[in-house]
Amino acid sequence: MTVALYEQGVFTWPEWTAALSDALAAGEPEDAGYYTCWLAALERLLDQKLGTTGTERVALAGAWCRAASATPHGHPIRLENDPDAAANSLTN
Repeated sequence: MTVALYEQGVFTWPEWTAALSDALAAGEPEDAGYYTCWLAALERLLDQKLGTTGTERVALAGAWCRAASATPHGHPIRLENDPDAAANSLTN
């Protein structure tokens, strides 16, 4: 995902390496492993570059899980497959 976002121009490689380096140096969350720091760096960088928030990321993760559950095996997972998205669009 990090490489795909980089390739789409969301951030530069030097920005990514700085974000990862900062997360590793901070060791956040405490006693975090390498991949936990990787995720923290990616989330922080996306928040900075795209203006996302933790609340939005949690909501998107939930939508992704619901869409995955609603998607037949072997088909691509698409957020529009989220059953809650269809219900929400009817009320908006």
